[in-house]
Amino acid sequence: MNNEYNLSAKEISQQYITMLTDWLPSNSSIAIAVQDTYIYFHSGHQSLHLEVGQQVQSGSIAEKVLNTKRRTDAILDNSLFDMPYYGIGYPIYLQGVPAALVVVLPSTFTIQKVEPYQFLTGKQDEDWNPVAIEKISHIESLQKKTWFYVEGEQFKTSITLKELQMRLPSSFIRIHRSYIVNIHFIKKMSRDLTSNFIVTLKDGSELPVSQSYTNNLRSALEF
Repeated sequence: MNNEYNLSAKEISQQYITMLTDWLPSNSSIAIAVQDTYIYFHSGHQSLHLEVGQQVQSGSIAEKVLNTKRRTDAILDNSLFDMPYYGIGYPIYLQGVPAALVVVLPSTFTIQKVEPYQFLTGKQDEDWNPVAIEKISHIESLQKKTWFYVEGEQFKTSITLKELQMRLPSSFIRIHRSYIVNIHFIKKMSRDLTSNFIVTLKDGSELPVSQSYTNNLRSALEF
């Protein structure tokens, strides 16, 4: 493994762990692999052991993600850990190189099936307005309140960004602790003077992309 991929745990946490803690249970483990080697591992369970520098094993979630560059989830046997585990793998990029981020949970973990939102009901003045989800350009958390935007109009909802993120369609991407954006309304992505990404929407609105979510955006839009 080249030195350029020997990222410290601190650097990894800045990019990914902050994002993942929004929805991961506390007993989760997180592994990141580049090429055929694990470069980061945090164990949330004492029975799980994996060393940085260890080779990615055949049949593992990480291998499947690296080969297909697609999200992969499965319950696998105990070939990698001391117990069966439920793994969810995501394709990401580190310094432009394809990598795999794997979240590991006990095999007893089950995903609660929830239907994506088809509409959100927002309050504007004293009226409540149901709005089709595909018409929403972006969603913002501001002053402990959640707002969504439709053709320049602002609507308030009581649903938090964390809750919304679990039930929005895949066209909605979290780009910041305060913003979720609908990719169908993105005009372009560019860098500002500090080399951070800025998303410009078709209506001219500009939204910042935090470092923690940059690779999330790059992976989703494949750039």
